[in-house]
Amino acid sequence: MAKKFFGTGNAKTCMDVTAMNWDAISAISQLVGSIAVVLSVLYLALQVHRSTRVAKLATQDAAATALRDVTKPLMENAELERIWRIGLEDIGALSVAERARFFHASYQFLKAFETIHFHYVYGLMDRQLWEGWHGLLRHYVAAPGIAHYWKLRPEVFSERFRNFVNSLEPPADQRTVGTLFGQERK
Repeated sequence: MAKKFFGTGNAKTCMDVTAMNWDAISAISQLVGSIAVVLSVLYLALQVHRSTRVAKLATQDAAATALRDVTKPLMENAELERIWRIGLEDIGALSVAERARFFHASYQFLKAFETIHFHYVYGLMDRQLWEGWHGLLRHYVAAPGIAHYWKLRPEVFSERFRNFVNSLEPPADQRTVGTLFGQERK
């Protein structure tokens, strides 16, 4: 039977064919292994890309949540809203106690923006979303009340954020909740 399968039945020929078969099998398994490694690397790259996208989305959501957490009490409490609105445009119109509340709110507001800026700098914030945040920040840091706070307390913010805020060009028509409607109620 071996003679029919291998032709002459010569033991040397049989060993050559067997050795050649094992060499072919080895080469094919190396090729298959290499392909499997390449596919694994591609799969891992895809997973890393997806997890990076998820991290960016989570960061963007956290940034919006942070600012909502700062501004939500202003919507829910008319007295806090009044202090914020008046303090933005005329801090001198507030009592000492109200100025302290305004300063606390300013600190929290700017810290939320510092975090948003940090996320943008490190590539975790979509550019279009960042441009909206950037535009909003330009309006608020130009408001007299926050500008006054900023002059008194810049050291509580990172050097990177201080440099960024100090480089902002004020908008041509500064708008905050204190000026948005063109009239101020006290």
